[in-house]
Amino acid sequence: MIKNSKKNIMVTGGAGFIGSNLVRLLINKYPEYNIINLDKLTYAGNLANLKDVEDVPNYKFVKADICDYDAVKDVIISNKINNIIHLAAESHVDRSIKDPFTFARTNVMGTLTLLQAAKEVWGYSLAEKAIAEKEGGDKARKYFRDDNGDIDHLFYHISTDEVYGALKFDGKLFTEDMKYDPHSPYSASKASSDHFVRAFHDTYGFPVVLTNCSNNYGPYQFPEKLIPLFLNNIRHNKPLPVYGTGENVRDWLYVVDHARAIDVVFHKGNVADTYNIGGFNEWKNIDIIKLMIKTADRLLGREEGASDHLITYVTDRAGHDLRYAIDSTKLKNELGWKPSLQFEEGIEKTIEWYLDHQEWMDHITSGNYLKYYQDMYGDR
Repeated sequence: MIKNSKKNIMVTGGAGFIGSNLVRLLINKYPEYNIINLDKLTYAGNLANLKDVEDVPNYKFVKADICDYDAVKDVIISNKINNIIHLAAESHVDRSIKDPFTFARTNVMGTLTLLQAAKEVWGYSLAEKAIAEKEGGDKARKYFRDDNGDIDHLFYHISTDEVYGALKFDGKLFTEDMKYDPHSPYSASKASSDHFVRAFHDTYGFPVVLTNCSNNYGPYQFPEKLIPLFLNNIRHNKPLPVYGTGENVRDWLYVVDHARAIDVVFHKGNVADTYNIGGFNEWKNIDIIKLMIKTADRLLGREEGASDHLITYVTDRAGHDLRYAIDSTKLKNELGWKPSLQFEEGIEKTIEWYLDHQEWMDHITSGNYLKYYQDMYGDR
């Protein structure tokens, strides 16, 4: 278990969907922590996601690329970072099929850059390196512990259920000890980053913890993903493009519940352990879409089924995995976490949020958000 007295936490990708929800939770729940949000502000990063907390005293934003070793190392040193929660990643499968190099760069080399920079700062000051060399061996393991032997640093790596491959319709679930079997450039890049994180622990004694999560949904999700994309299309009476027959199954997790789980694992998880985070909530894509239509039509004041005709079946995506389903039993039994919402309740809250924040959605779909902080932070 990790025991930190003063926490200076760097959240990478904190301007993104999951990251912004996590940053907001940490800022509000732990005013004694310093939260440093490091984000490159790519197309999916949007500081408008954190507009309500941008002036909170224990929050700081730093624009930087996780692949820039010198910049990352400088942020860790100058902010006395002793904890990293690593969320920054390229995550859209369709984009990975078109441009796998960007996914390899960000997800693999970016993670490696963070690991190496943190290891150097946390475990190898010049004095410590001199001592290690004099003692005749790699003594890195002791450098991450306080005088009582407790871990006082942590690198928390967030991954995906897609690294496990695909499941059949046989009732089986992804467990933490399953063999990796990635099928897309995205999942392959995440699998590789997971291996680097574990290798740093095994080689250097570097303090890590990993979680693999299922599909997230909720506020502030970039509208290339299924739920916000389809909701926006329903709102504007545009087609709802369904891959194949829509029979692919995913486990869905409300993003605020995911942030709660990260909080629990960060404070109570065991070093070098892995925890799966899922909603115990499997849905076929087509069933989700029909539920969204029913809910959105009602909230928009339309007749039930008014938007059913928008469903349009399109050619299936290359390498489209049939079924993902996470088993979160370990997290529930060992650390006491469980989802707070059933999907029907969560999707209602989500649709209500997007309808109440149509300006936020329009700001993104128009492309104006790309200019939002350009004057302050420079071109993307």
